[in-house]
Amino acid sequence: MIGNDHSTAVAMNRTNGLTPRRMLTELCWWAGVIIISISTVFPLLWSLATSLKPANEILQNTLSLIPMSPTLKNYAALFQTIPFARYIFNTLVVTIGGILTNLIFGSAAGYALAKLKFRGRHTVFLAYLASMMIPGIVTMIPTFLVLRHMPLVGGNDILGSGGTGFINSYWAIILPGGIGALAVFMMRQFFLSLPDELGEAARVDGANEFQIFWKVYLPLVKSGLAVLGVLTFQGGWNNFMWPLIVLNDPNKMTIQVGLASFRDDTYGTDYGALMAGTVVTMLPVLIVFLLCQKWIIQGIANTGGK
Repeated sequence: MIGNDHSTAVAMNRTNGLTPRRMLTELCWWAGVIIISISTVFPLLWSLATSLKPANEILQNTLSLIPMSPTLKNYAALFQTIPFARYIFNTLVVTIGGILTNLIFGSAAGYALAKLKFRGRHTVFLAYLASMMIPGIVTMIPTFLVLRHMPLVGGNDILGSGGTGFINSYWAIILPGGIGALAVFMMRQFFLSLPDELGEAARVDGANEFQIFWKVYLPLVKSGLAVLGVLTFQGGWNNFMWPLIVLNDPNKMTIQVGLASFRDDTYGTDYGALMAGTVVTMLPVLIVFLLCQKWIIQGIANTGGK
């Protein structure tokens, strides 16, 4: 009883302590939170609802979130109209390839910049930071030309002419992002958080530099590797513009590019199948994020630690 009376008194005091200005501030804060939440969640719910509507209902009740005649025909059309399973396979190949290269080369480069002493180390790191400030669209044309004229690849001669290079292959997507600046920066921050005494003790015991990296430091940054893997997966899975530029073969297309085939200015867009594909495409990203959100938050916190 005494505890309840005390809680009631505290609540009354808090209520009485609210000034009109503070009440207005809290009201605006809650209004902003609700508006942002609705604007964030509504597109997801609308996509799910539209994927379950027949074509006529999509046009008649466009903004409705409750299908009047729910159907799974759009999901069946998704796999019957286009080789969607093939697109999933292609996307998995380039995404997993990007994850592996970023984990391997990003961790090695991050370790070198964090723990090895060599001339120009800070200059190299600043160059990486500067590259993160450049919009990706600015480097698209130079990157395309480099891949297109890579010597002795894809039918090219020693001068890089006569063939297509890496264009229209999985490597055209994997290589440009194989060692991203974000991967190097993130892993460097993780390695910096570890004491140098660990490496010095291993050197005294006779370990070489690769053994120190592989057996001493790398096992201690598993959370960083997990975060980097998740972020790379998200970026690779949702990539649209670059695969659209470098891939011409329908059998090599990724999910995001394949979904664009449902958009037709002449015969009209198949919104039902398009939204069904969007929902299927979102599921892996949502599942990975829900499973790894703790590591993502921890990784972002560690990245800003030093």
